[in-house]
Amino acid sequence: MSARPTPNSDISAEQIALNISSAIVGHRLPPGTRLREEALARAYGVSRTKVRAALLMLSKDKLIRTVPEKGAFVSKPSAAEAREVFSVRRILEAALAREFVARAKPADYRRLEQHLRQERRAVTGPDARLRNGLLADFHILLAEVVGNSVLTEMLRDLSARSAVITALYQSTLDAVCSSDEHHAFLKAAKAGDADGAVALMLEHLHHVEDALDFSDEGKAGDADLVMALLT
Repeated sequence: MSARPTPNSDISAEQIALNISSAIVGHRLPPGTRLREEALARAYGVSRTKVRAALLMLSKDKLIRTVPEKGAFVSKPSAAEAREVFSVRRILEAALAREFVARAKPADYRRLEQHLRQERRAVTGPDARLRNGLLADFHILLAEVVGNSVLTEMLRDLSARSAVITALYQSTLDAVCSSDEHHAFLKAAKAGDADGAVALMLEHLHHVEDALDFSDEGKAGDADLVMALLT
């Protein structure tokens, strides 16, 4: 599937969403950029109805936000918000890691290992939405093994917010490193090394936060949509 827009074609709403998300993750559409329906419709040679469907998909992924009477904008989480999100995650996931080691069964490890194979393929592929979703889902799967529904729901919300933050401010190389760290964590957990697993989880979350690049925060404006999407 090509992520490049094809004006006057039968491009689907799903393909439009994939292309826009690739432009966002590739930092061609910076946080805060306004996504004008009319401009997008012209760029893709489609109706505004199809553009709205694509924007709705991106909104569900929280990559964009819709402001009543103003339109759609690329999400713009702040550095302060990122620090708060990762601070809470470290507290919760240190306990989660220890509980996972205590409770995980061979079938759980097989499920996680299958997930990591999918994750490894995704982090080097073109689908940024799939990549970020799988990286976030790894942590949710750990919580599901532990079986605490309240913790799982809290991590779903935090992981969704983290996924947007990393999509906007993390490089592809850093995403590959995150996947490597997931592998290292699971190896320690499978060996029964609870202390090592906790240390690796905390180190992983610190690495993700430290790798975020907020240097362009506050510089977003109305980027040239056509140029950004055709690059």
